[in-house]
Amino acid sequence: MRIALLGYGAEGMSAYNYFRHLNPDAQFEIYDNTTAPKRAVPSGVSFHGGVKDFYNIDADLVIRTPSISPSKVSSSGIISTVTQEFFDRCPVSIIGVTGTKGKGTTASLITKILQESGMKTWLVGNIGMPALDVLESVTTQHDAGEECVVVYELSSFQLWDMTKSPHVAVVLMVEPEHLDVHADFTEYVEAKTNITKHQVESDIAIYYAANTTSVDIARHSIGRKIAFSQPEGNELLIGDEAIVGRDDIALYGEHNVGNVQAAILAAWQFTQDKQAIRRAVQGFSGLPHRLEPVATKNNILYINDSFSSAPPATLAAVKSFVQPTILIMGGYDRGLDFTRTVRSLVELPNLKQVLLIGQNQAKIAACFDECGWKNYRRVEGDLASATIQARDLADSGDIVLLSPGSASFDMFKNFTERGDIFKEVVNKL
Repeated sequence: MRIALLGYGAEGMSAYNYFRHLNPDAQFEIYDNTTAPKRAVPSGVSFHGGVKDFYNIDADLVIRTPSISPSKVSSSGIISTVTQEFFDRCPVSIIGVTGTKGKGTTASLITKILQESGMKTWLVGNIGMPALDVLESVTTQHDAGEECVVVYELSSFQLWDMTKSPHVAVVLMVEPEHLDVHADFTEYVEAKTNITKHQVESDIAIYYAANTTSVDIARHSIGRKIAFSQPEGNELLIGDEAIVGRDDIALYGEHNVGNVQAAILAAWQFTQDKQAIRRAVQGFSGLPHRLEPVATKNNILYINDSFSSAPPATLAAVKSFVQPTILIMGGYDRGLDFTRTVRSLVELPNLKQVLLIGQNQAKIAACFDECGWKNYRRVEGDLASATIQARDLADSGDIVLLSPGSASFDMFKNFTERGDIFKEVVNKL
């Protein structure tokens, strides 16, 4: 048997280990658009680098890495993905979480709630373990009679050509994103829609009622539909029953209150242990690089929101605070439109100053000019320079917020490196 792996990142390596175990005599080949492998290639495996497209792959089985478009792959053999293989083989219920932002936070909190209630739970996907790494453990626990569930963070790339949907689909707010990879917003939404499209009547779709795209995605489900919205009072409710209070939530930002509501609704389908839910919510302070407090220096609070890679995320970040805020934004230009976000930003009373960095800084500056808002400056230097300038502009009680609203690839390997550099600079101030 010949097996081709398209891409060899963490998920590709996981796929190799999994399929090698199933097919010990198989011949493996790796195809990647990078000229050199990102990690050591196993002995006896051929590596083909610098591949621009993945047409006519000669193999019995082709495993596509998520970020490669299905339209750029062809083979006489079977074409699949790690996500598809996991859904095909997983013997327990899957909670799938998608949305433009908030997937990792929501999926992580669902996992924490279920674990707090005593249920064996695995978190997989971008935020957790590679899914195939836990499949054997999931199967063993299930066969032993354990009550188990898998929480799967699902990006548009992972959902792109899926033919199965999770038992519980959570659809958060969906806005334009990844338009440097997807042909357009329509294709992006079509990929997301696979989270509900293949559900059956016994499945559940939980969706954000205030976002028309989320509503449209939920409509494709033939299962039970549960809408959620931003809680208006001091309590988060299921029906008329108060589950947790706003004061229990340790996360910054009104948008995160909605994410907590979604997480509670998803977990509620498996446990109604309100004490476990409250303990989980109270103990969950968020994920690295998502509105992460870094340090307070001279009564100036520095916040790392490097995960922010789309304009709406920056708007949500600034709205999370009432203190005067100096915002660092900008980065890799993926063709996203900042006009609507900038118009909303300049209306916020707490936005004090904006420092623009990166490849798209001129594009964002033009949006501020169009609004007649002049409290911005384009930073000629790097992120360290912007952070120091922000410090110099800040007064006691202010916030310095890194929330780029842009991808990191113009200056950094990924958002993690960007956030780590910001934290390093802050800690040295």
